Amino acid sequence: MCGMATDDTERAPTHLPRARRDRVLAGLVADQAGMVARRQLTAAGIDWDAVEANIVARRWVARTPRVISTVTGELTVEQRRWLGVLHAGPRSILGGLTAAARHGLVGWERETVTVLVDDELSFGPVDGIRFFRSRRPFGVLAGTRPGIPAAALEPAILLWAAYDAAPRAALGVLAAAVQQRLTTAARLAETVELLRPLRRAKLFRSALDDIASGAHSKAELDVARMCVLCQMPKPSRQTERRDRTGARRWTDCEWDLPRGGVVVLEVEGPAHAEVRQWDADLRRQRRITAHDRVVVRCSARELRQEPAEVALDLIALGVPGRLPDSAA
Repeated sequence: MCGMATDDTERAPTHLPRARRDRVLAGLVADQAGMVARRQLTAAGIDWDAVEANIVARRWVARTPRVISTVTGELTVEQRRWLGVLHAGPRSILGGLTAAARHGLVGWERETVTVLVDDELSFGPVDGIRFFRSRRPFGVLAGTRPGIPAAALEPAILLWAAYDAAPRAALGVLAAAVQQRLTTAARLAETVELLRPLRRAKLFRSALDDIASGAHSKAELDVARMCVLCQMPKPSRQTERRDRTGARRWTDCEWDLPRGGVVVLEVEGPAHAEVRQWDADLRRQRRITAHDRVVVRCSARELRQEPAEVALDLIALGVPGRLPDSAA
Protein backbone atom coordinates (compact mmCIF):
# COMPACT_ATOMS: atom_id res chain seq x y z
CA MET A 1 0.00 0.00 0.00
CA CYS A 2 1.13 3.52 -0.68
CA GLY A 3 -0.36 6.93 0.05
CA MET A 4 -3.99 5.84 0.57
CA ALA A 5 -5.82 2.65 1.38
CA THR A 6 -7.09 0.78 -1.65
CA ASP A 7 -10.50 -0.83 -1.95
CA ASP A 8 -9.68 -4.51 -2.24
CA THR A 9 -13.32 -5.43 -2.84
CA GLU A 10 -13.09 -3.82 -6.26
CA ARG A 11 -9.92 -5.58 -7.34
CA ALA A 12 -9.70 -9.04 -5.79
CA PRO A 13 -11.92 -11.95 -6.87
CA THR A 14 -14.40 -13.27 -4.31
CA HIS A 15 -13.45 -16.91 -5.02
CA LEU A 16 -9.82 -17.95 -4.94
CA PRO A 17 -8.12 -21.34 -4.81
CA ARG A 18 -7.20 -22.21 -1.23
CA ALA A 19 -3.46 -21.85 -1.78
CA ARG A 20 -3.92 -18.44 -3.40
CA ARG A 21 -6.31 -17.36 -0.66
CA ASP A 22 -3.79 -18.33 2.00
CA ARG A 23 -1.07 -16.37 0.22
CA VAL A 24 -3.29 -13.27 -0.03
CA LEU A 25 -4.13 -13.48 3.67
CA ALA A 26 -0.50 -14.01 4.64
CA GLY A 27 0.46 -10.97 2.58
CA LEU A 28 -2.16 -8.78 4.25
CA VAL A 29 -1.14 -9.95 7.70
CA ALA A 30 2.54 -9.26 7.00
CA ASP A 31 1.96 -5.88 5.37
CA GLN A 32 -0.58 -4.60 7.90
CA ALA A 33 0.98 -5.70 11.20
CA GLY A 34 -1.59 -8.46 11.69
CA MET A 35 -4.61 -6.18 11.15
CA VAL A 36 -7.13 -6.97 8.39
CA ALA A 37 -10.40 -5.33 7.35
CA ARG A 38 -13.42 -7.58 6.90
CA ARG A 39 -13.78 -6.27 3.35
CA GLN A 40 -10.25 -7.50 2.62
CA LEU A 41 -11.04 -10.94 4.03
CA THR A 42 -14.19 -11.14 1.92
CA ALA A 43 -12.24 -10.12 -1.16
CA ALA A 44 -9.73 -12.88 -0.42
CA GLY A 45 -12.53 -15.46 -0.38
CA ILE A 46 -12.72 -15.84 3.40
CA ASP A 47 -16.38 -15.74 4.37
CA TRP A 48 -17.79 -14.42 7.62
CA ASP A 49 -18.41 -17.90 8.99
CA ALA A 50 -14.69 -18.65 8.72
CA VAL A 51 -13.88 -15.34 10.36
CA GLU A 52 -16.26 -16.03 13.24
CA ALA A 53 -14.81 -19.52 13.68
CA ASN A 54 -11.32 -18.03 14.13
CA ILE A 55 -12.68 -15.48 16.60
CA VAL A 56 -14.51 -18.14 18.64
CA ALA A 57 -11.34 -20.23 18.67
CA ARG A 58 -9.48 -17.14 19.97
CA ARG A 59 -7.02 -17.17 17.13
CA TRP A 60 -8.34 -13.81 15.90
CA VAL A 61 -9.97 -10.85 17.65
CA ALA A 62 -12.73 -8.55 16.38
CA ARG A 63 -11.26 -5.15 17.25
CA THR A 64 -14.17 -3.22 15.68
CA PRO A 65 -17.15 -4.29 13.56
CA ARG A 66 -14.94 -3.61 10.53
CA VAL A 67 -11.47 -4.77 11.58
CA ILE A 68 -10.05 -8.12 12.69
CA SER A 69 -6.65 -8.70 14.25
CA THR A 70 -4.88 -11.99 13.67
CA VAL A 71 -2.98 -11.39 16.90
CA THR A 72 -4.33 -11.36 20.44
CA GLY A 73 -3.32 -9.20 23.36
CA GLU A 74 -2.72 -5.48 23.56
CA LEU A 75 -2.14 -3.76 20.22
CA THR A 76 1.15 -2.07 19.42
CA VAL A 77 1.34 1.54 18.24
CA GLU A 78 1.66 0.39 14.62
CA GLN A 79 -1.33 -1.93 14.96
CA ARG A 80 -3.47 0.84 16.44
CA ARG A 81 -2.60 3.03 13.46
CA TRP A 82 -3.67 0.26 11.08
CA LEU A 83 -6.84 -0.21 13.10
CA GLY A 84 -7.71 3.44 12.52
CA VAL A 85 -7.26 3.54 8.75
CA LEU A 86 -8.80 0.11 8.16
CA HIS A 87 -11.84 0.97 10.26
CA ALA A 88 -12.31 4.29 8.44
CA GLY A 89 -12.13 2.62 5.05
CA PRO A 90 -10.23 3.01 1.79
CA ARG A 91 -10.45 6.81 1.69
CA SER A 92 -8.48 7.47 4.88
CA ILE A 93 -4.93 8.38 5.92
CA LEU A 94 -3.08 9.03 9.16
CA GLY A 95 -2.95 12.73 9.98
CA GLY A 96 -1.63 15.22 12.50
CA LEU A 97 1.08 14.18 14.92
CA THR A 98 0.32 10.51 14.23
CA ALA A 99 1.46 10.96 10.64
CA ALA A 100 4.38 13.09 11.81
CA ALA A 101 5.55 10.31 14.14
CA ARG A 102 5.35 7.85 11.24
CA HIS A 103 7.69 10.14 9.31
CA GLY A 104 10.14 10.08 12.22
CA LEU A 105 9.30 13.18 14.28
CA VAL A 106 10.53 12.56 17.83
CA GLY A 107 9.31 14.25 21.00
CA TRP A 108 5.79 15.03 19.77
CA GLU A 109 4.16 11.62 20.06
CA ARG A 110 0.56 11.40 21.24
CA GLU A 111 -1.36 8.41 22.59
CA THR A 112 -4.43 9.12 20.46
CA VAL A 113 -4.26 8.10 16.79
CA THR A 114 -5.45 10.73 14.30
CA VAL A 115 -7.09 9.60 11.06
CA LEU A 116 -8.26 11.88 8.24
CA VAL A 117 -11.16 10.87 5.98
CA ASP A 118 -12.39 12.63 2.86
CA ASP A 119 -16.06 11.69 3.18
CA GLU A 120 -18.81 11.81 5.78
CA LEU A 121 -18.11 9.79 8.92
CA SER A 122 -20.36 6.81 8.16
CA PHE A 123 -18.89 4.50 10.80
CA GLY A 124 -18.83 4.22 14.57
CA PRO A 125 -16.22 5.63 16.98
CA VAL A 126 -13.18 3.69 18.18
CA ASP A 127 -11.54 4.23 21.57
CA GLY A 128 -8.20 6.00 21.30
CA ILE A 129 -8.72 7.10 17.67
CA ARG A 130 -9.87 10.50 16.45
CA PHE A 131 -11.45 10.73 13.00
CA PHE A 132 -11.56 14.03 11.15
CA ARG A 133 -13.17 14.83 7.84
CA SER A 134 -10.94 16.97 5.62
CA ARG A 135 -12.40 18.89 2.70
CA ARG A 136 -8.94 19.37 1.22
CA PRO A 137 -8.05 17.10 -1.72
CA PHE A 138 -6.29 13.98 -0.50
CA GLY A 139 -4.00 14.27 -3.50
CA VAL A 140 -2.53 17.34 -1.78
CA LEU A 141 -2.34 15.75 1.67
CA ALA A 142 -1.31 12.14 1.07
CA GLY A 143 2.32 11.09 1.20
CA THR A 144 3.99 8.57 -1.08
CA ARG A 145 5.84 6.52 1.52
CA PRO A 146 5.06 2.77 1.22
CA GLY A 147 3.15 1.09 4.00
CA ILE A 148 0.33 2.46 6.10
CA PRO A 149 -1.46 5.33 4.33
CA ALA A 150 -0.40 8.65 5.88
CA ALA A 151 -0.39 12.34 5.11
CA ALA A 152 2.93 13.80 4.01
CA LEU A 153 4.89 15.35 6.87
CA GLU A 154 4.45 19.01 5.86
CA PRO A 155 0.63 19.10 5.57
CA ALA A 156 0.31 16.82 8.61
CA ILE A 157 2.13 19.15 10.99
CA LEU A 158 0.83 22.37 9.43
CA LEU A 159 -2.81 21.32 9.77
CA TRP A 160 -2.19 20.23 13.36
CA ALA A 161 -0.41 23.50 14.10
CA ALA A 162 -3.18 25.53 12.48
CA TYR A 163 -6.22 23.92 14.06
CA ASP A 164 -5.28 21.75 17.06
CA ALA A 165 -2.27 23.34 18.75
CA ALA A 166 -1.71 26.29 21.05
CA PRO A 167 0.31 29.01 19.25
CA ARG A 168 3.63 28.22 20.94
CA ALA A 169 3.30 24.48 20.35
CA ALA A 170 2.33 25.23 16.75
CA LEU A 171 5.61 27.04 16.14
CA GLY A 172 7.55 24.51 18.17
CA VAL A 173 6.53 21.58 15.99
CA LEU A 174 7.62 23.43 12.84
CA ALA A 175 11.00 24.17 14.39
CA ALA A 176 11.38 20.59 15.61
CA ALA A 177 10.66 19.10 12.18
CA VAL A 178 13.40 21.25 10.63
CA GLN A 179 15.83 20.69 13.50
CA GLN A 180 15.41 16.93 13.16
CA ARG A 181 16.15 17.27 9.43
CA LEU A 182 12.84 15.76 8.37
CA THR A 183 11.99 18.74 6.19
CA THR A 184 13.12 22.31 5.49
CA ALA A 185 11.68 25.72 6.22
CA ALA A 186 11.37 26.24 2.46
CA ARG A 187 9.26 23.09 1.98
CA LEU A 188 7.02 24.05 4.89
CA ALA A 189 6.61 27.57 3.48
CA GLU A 190 5.63 26.13 0.09
CA THR A 191 3.05 23.90 1.79
CA VAL A 192 1.58 26.88 3.68
CA GLU A 193 0.73 28.38 0.29
CA LEU A 194 -0.50 25.04 -1.07
CA LEU A 195 -2.95 24.69 1.83
CA ARG A 196 -4.48 28.16 1.47
CA PRO A 197 -6.65 29.23 3.16
CA LEU A 198 -4.81 28.14 6.30
CA ARG A 199 -5.37 29.47 9.80
CA ARG A 200 -2.29 31.21 11.28
CA ALA A 201 -0.63 31.35 7.85
CA LYS A 202 0.85 34.80 8.55
CA LEU A 203 2.31 33.59 11.86
CA PHE A 204 3.76 30.52 10.15
CA ARG A 205 5.40 32.57 7.38
CA SER A 206 7.12 34.80 9.93
CA ALA A 207 8.24 31.86 12.06
CA LEU A 208 9.55 29.95 9.05
CA ASP A 209 11.67 32.97 8.11
CA ASP A 210 13.23 32.77 11.58
CA ILE A 211 13.63 29.00 11.35
CA ALA A 212 15.35 29.38 7.99
CA SER A 213 17.74 31.80 9.70
CA GLY A 214 18.64 29.21 12.33
CA ALA A 215 15.93 29.12 15.01
CA HIS A 216 15.49 25.44 15.77
CA SER A 217 13.49 25.40 19.00
CA LYS A 218 10.49 26.98 20.70
CA ALA A 219 12.85 29.01 22.88
CA GLU A 220 14.68 30.40 19.87
CA LEU A 221 11.37 31.38 18.32
CA ASP A 222 10.50 33.11 21.60
CA VAL A 223 13.76 35.06 21.27
CA ALA A 224 12.64 36.18 17.81
CA ARG A 225 9.29 37.27 19.24
CA MET A 226 11.08 39.24 22.00
CA CYS A 227 13.22 40.98 19.39
CA VAL A 228 10.16 42.11 17.45
CA LEU A 229 8.35 43.19 20.62
CA CYS A 230 11.28 45.23 21.90
CA GLN A 231 12.72 46.45 18.57
CA MET A 232 15.95 44.54 19.07
CA PRO A 233 18.16 43.27 16.24
CA LYS A 234 17.99 39.57 15.54
CA PRO A 235 20.86 37.72 17.23
CA SER A 236 23.33 35.31 15.71
CA ARG A 237 22.31 31.77 16.63
CA GLN A 238 24.31 28.66 17.43
CA THR A 239 27.62 30.48 17.16
CA GLU A 240 30.61 28.19 17.57
CA ARG A 241 33.02 29.17 20.33
CA ARG A 242 36.11 27.60 21.90
CA ASP A 243 36.15 27.70 25.69
CA ARG A 244 39.30 28.11 27.73
CA THR A 245 39.99 24.37 27.57
CA GLY A 246 39.71 24.36 23.77
CA ALA A 247 36.38 22.50 23.73
CA ARG A 248 33.88 23.47 21.03
CA ARG A 249 30.71 25.15 22.33
CA TRP A 250 27.67 26.62 20.62
CA THR A 251 25.87 29.60 22.11
CA ASP A 252 22.12 30.07 21.85
CA CYS A 253 22.05 33.77 20.90
CA GLU A 254 24.69 36.48 20.47
CA TRP A 255 24.49 40.23 19.82
CA ASP A 256 27.50 42.24 18.61
CA LEU A 257 27.34 45.54 20.48
CA PRO A 258 27.66 48.86 18.62
CA ARG A 259 30.51 49.94 20.92
CA GLY A 260 32.30 46.62 20.71
CA GLY A 261 31.98 43.41 22.63
CA VAL A 262 29.38 40.67 22.60
CA VAL A 263 26.37 39.81 24.76
CA VAL A 264 25.47 36.11 24.86
CA LEU A 265 22.05 34.86 25.97
CA GLU A 266 21.69 31.22 27.00
CA VAL A 267 18.11 29.92 27.35
CA GLU A 268 17.69 27.12 29.86
CA GLY A 269 14.85 24.58 29.91
CA PRO A 270 13.63 22.64 32.97
CA ALA A 271 16.22 19.88 32.48
CA HIS A 272 18.97 22.38 33.25
CA ALA A 273 17.78 22.61 36.89
CA GLU A 274 19.04 19.08 37.59
CA VAL A 275 22.09 19.33 39.84
CA ARG A 276 24.76 17.85 37.54
CA GLN A 277 23.40 19.72 34.52
CA TRP A 278 23.29 22.91 36.56
CA ASP A 279 26.95 22.51 37.53
CA ALA A 280 27.91 21.80 33.91
CA ASP A 281 26.05 24.90 32.73
CA LEU A 282 27.78 27.13 35.27
CA ARG A 283 31.17 25.72 34.30
CA ARG A 284 30.38 26.25 30.62
CA GLN A 285 29.31 29.85 31.29
CA ARG A 286 32.55 30.63 33.10
CA ARG A 287 34.69 29.14 30.35
CA ILE A 288 33.11 31.01 27.43
CA THR A 289 32.99 34.36 29.26
CA ALA A 290 35.74 36.77 28.20
CA HIS A 291 36.68 40.38 28.84
CA ASP A 292 34.72 41.38 25.73
CA ARG A 293 31.99 38.73 25.97
CA VAL A 294 29.26 38.82 28.62
CA VAL A 295 27.19 35.66 29.12
CA VAL A 296 23.74 35.95 30.70
CA ARG A 297 21.06 33.32 31.17
CA CYS A 298 17.30 33.13 31.37
CA SER A 299 14.75 30.36 31.68
CA ALA A 300 12.52 29.29 28.82
CA ARG A 301 9.55 30.20 31.05
CA GLU A 302 10.82 33.78 31.53
CA LEU A 303 11.36 34.18 27.83
CA ARG A 304 7.88 32.92 27.07
CA GLN A 305 5.93 34.74 29.79
CA GLU A 306 8.08 37.79 30.58
CA PRO A 307 9.99 38.68 27.38
CA ALA A 308 10.13 42.39 28.26
CA GLU A 309 11.91 41.60 31.54
CA VAL A 310 14.60 39.63 29.70
CA ALA A 311 14.90 42.35 27.06
CA LEU A 312 15.30 45.04 29.74
CA ASP A 313 18.44 43.36 31.06
CA LEU A 314 19.86 42.83 27.58
CA ILE A 315 19.25 46.49 26.68
CA ALA A 316 20.98 47.53 29.91
CA LEU A 317 24.04 45.56 28.75
CA GLY A 318 24.16 47.49 25.47
CA VAL A 319 21.95 45.55 23.06
CA PRO A 320 20.00 48.13 20.99
CA GLY A 321 16.27 48.06 21.66
CA ARG A 322 13.26 49.81 23.11
CA LEU A 323 10.68 48.42 25.48
CA PRO A 324 7.05 48.72 24.39
CA ASP A 325 5.11 51.47 26.20
CA SER A 326 3.05 48.87 28.04
CA ALA A 327 6.21 47.40 29.60
CA ALA A 328 8.15 50.59 30.20
